[in-house]
Amino acid sequence: MQLTTNKIDSANAKINAAITRNTIDANVEKIANQLSKEAKIAGFRKGKVPLSAVKKQYGERLIQDAEAQALRDLLDKGLEAMEIAASALIGEPQITKFDKNDNGIDVEVTLAIRPAIDLGDYTAMVPEFAKPAVSDEAIMERIEELATAQAPLVNVDEDRALISGDTALIDFEGFVDGEAFEGGKAEGFALRLGSGQFIPGFEDQVIGMKKGDEKTIDVTFPENYGGAKLAGKAAQFKVKVNAIQTKETVTVDDELAKKMLPGFEDATVDMLKEKVKEQLQSEEMSKLYNDELKPSLMETFVNAFTIDLPEFIVDQEMDMALNKKAREMAEAELEELRNDAEKVKALRETFRDDACRAVKATFIVDALAKAENISVSEQELMQTIYFEAMQMGQDPAAVYKHYQESGYLPAIQMAMIEDRVLSKLLNDKIKED
Repeated sequence: MQLTTNKIDSANAKINAAITRNTIDANVEKIANQLSKEAKIAGFRKGKVPLSAVKKQYGERLIQDAEAQALRDLLDKGLEAMEIAASALIGEPQITKFDKNDNGIDVEVTLAIRPAIDLGDYTAMVPEFAKPAVSDEAIMERIEELATAQAPLVNVDEDRALISGDTALIDFEGFVDGEAFEGGKAEGFALRLGSGQFIPGFEDQVIGMKKGDEKTIDVTFPENYGGAKLAGKAAQFKVKVNAIQTKETVTVDDELAKKMLPGFEDATVDMLKEKVKEQLQSEEMSKLYNDELKPSLMETFVNAFTIDLPEFIVDQEMDMALNKKAREMAEAELEELRNDAEKVKALRETFRDDACRAVKATFIVDALAKAENISVSEQELMQTIYFEAMQMGQDPAAVYKHYQESGYLPAIQMAMIEDRVLSKLLNDKIKED
C-alpha cells in the first residue's frame, strides 16, 4: 500500500493511498480463512469448510469486507504517520475519493480534527460587574402588584365610568352582516379591561361606559383569526354593562406579609421586602446576563482566540443555514435557484462568516467547559427538555423523541454547557456590595 499524508493545519488532514490488488486479495484470504472456521455451510462440518466453498458462499461480501479492512489499515497508518490520536477525530473520516482500477483502489480520506486551543488566562477577559440595583419604589410596586393579583374583586357602588384595569360584568351578542354567529353571545361575562381577551378595539370601546349602559360596538376580526368564517370580517356587538368590579384595596402590613410568605409565622413587611428584593435582583441579573454580559463575553472570546476550523464542519453549518433560508423563500425564488447553480453557490457563500464564528464558538465553549470541569449529562438534558415541554403543555416524551430523531440533542446539550460555562465565569466576577 502506497500512502501519503497531508496535515493541512491543526484541524484538517488528508490521507491519500493506492490500495493494491495484492492487498485486497490478501485481506480476502485472511477473512475467508477466519470464516472457514466459524461459518455454517450446508454439507460441511463447522470448522471444516474449504476456502472455495466460503468464497462461493460469500463472494462480493468478502471483497467488500476486504476493502473496508484496507481502509481501516490505511487510516491507522495515516494517523500514526501524522501523530494524530484517533480520539482527536471529529465524526467519521470522509471518503472523498474511492476510484477502483485494474491495479487496485485510489483513495483519499479527509479528516476533521479537534483543534487545540491555548486559552491562556481566559478569566482575565471576563469583566467585573456589580449586581443591578433594585430601588425601594420597585420593591413596593412589585409587592402591591402581587398582592393586588391575589385580592378579591369587589363591586364599585359609585356612579363612575369604566377604566382600564376594571372588570366589567357584561352581556354581549355579536353579529356579522346582521346575523348572530355561533359563540358570539354571553351573559354575565367578566371582562378585565386591558387584558386583551377580546379582539382588538372591543375593550377600548367598553372603557368609558357606566353601569346600566348599552352600546353597539363596531370591530373587525383579525385576518389570522382562528375561525375562518369570521377572519377579516366586520362585526357589531351589542353590549350591556351590568356591574363594575375592581380589586379590593391592599394594605401593605405584617398581615399581608404572612399571607404572601406561607410557612413564616413571624413574617414582617421588612422580611417580605427582602424576599421581593431578592426576586427582583434575580430577574435583573438574568436579564443582564442574557441580554448583555453573556453575548458580549462570547464575542470577546471569539475575537480573542485564533484557531483552525475543520472545513467539513463549517460546510455543514453553511448547508444548514442555506436550507433554513430556502424554507423561508417563495416558490419563484426557489425555482430561480434551481435553474442557476452559480446563484446557489453565491448564496451559500454568504453564510460562511457566520458559520465560521458559530463553529469557532462551539470549540471555544468546549475547551472552556473542560477547563472549568463543566458538563451536562444525558439525564440532565432529558430532564430539561421534559420540564420545558411540560411548561408549554406539550407531551415531554414526544418532544424528546422529535429532538432525538431530528438530531437536535447535541446542539441543545452544547447550548446548556455554554450557558453554564458563561454563568460560572461571570459569577466569579461579581463585585461584592
